Amino acid sequence: MSSYRLYHGDLKCSLKHLKDNSVQCIVTSPPYFGHRKYETVNPSKMEIGRETSAQEYVENLVSYLNCLKPKLKSTGLFWLNLGDTYRDSGLQLIPSRVALALVESGWILRSDVIWNKTNAMPSSVKNRPTVSHEYLFMFSKSSTYYYDSDSIREPHVTFSEKSKMKGGRGHFFVRNGTPENGKNSGNANLHTGRWDQAFHPLGRNKRTVWEIPLGKFRGSHFAVFPEKLVDLCIRASSKHGDLVLDPFTGSGTTGVVAIRSNRKFVGFELYKKYKEMAEERIRTECDSKNHRSSVAN
Repeated sequence: MSSYRLYHGDLKCSLKHLKDNSVQCIVTSPPYFGHRKYETVNPSKMEIGRETSAQEYVENLVSYLNCLKPKLKSTGLFWLNLGDTYRDSGLQLIPSRVALALVESGWILRSDVIWNKTNAMPSSVKNRPTVSHEYLFMFSKSSTYYYDSDSIREPHVTFSEKSKMKGGRGHFFVRNGTPENGKNSGNANLHTGRWDQAFHPLGRNKRTVWEIPLGKFRGSHFAVFPEKLVDLCIRASSKHGDLVLDPFTGSGTTGVVAIRSNRKFVGFELYKKYKEMAEERIRTECDSKNHRSSVAN
């Protein structure tokens, strides 16, 4: 196949174009419940997010997401980003409902990540905190799967200016130099002064709170999936040449990041105008990548 393919139409019908067990990584952010109408002139009955109740939305979305399971390899991972909704003054807990429904239908929930939006929009609410986070769930279809923790490690806090540990680097290679007698009392490496073995040279394992600003794209009036968030998901769960899928392609951010990361991409989009928008962005990224390659050679 070429480096990318995009299909226009309802997801359940379009998935026939995709072979089973061909996708290594799924990264997607479906329309949220009651947030935005993506087509106002001639809306499709298939558009997710327009449901009249939270329960209807959850059931509808889960039915679509379960169609993806046969397409995902047994070693693959599925990353799902969802935001919540207030209805009748109450928080609906939509992300949690969807996650639980997917678990009940056979998916394995391996992690839930808090996406802390560092540039979240201000709010006029005065009777509750302003919402500045969304959820990112990491699902698998089997207990063994590909996950490259080294590719997304983050800087160690210990020995940095953010560390609250007394003594700093003076504890390196010092026998019994560990200050936390309780927390690390059973760590033989630390208590024999082998700090170098306890701290990975590439950084600490990625934590479950990701501080990432909202994405921007001048071709759209709304905030888009941030490239940095997508990049972390793709790097952690796929290799060069693997196929990445976004079943709700939207403006095409997942496709852009996949191509830039030397992966292949397949996307599905209900509305033609967004499919064309995504195709232009992904094609531009392909052209830019080919130009960089020719210059380098």
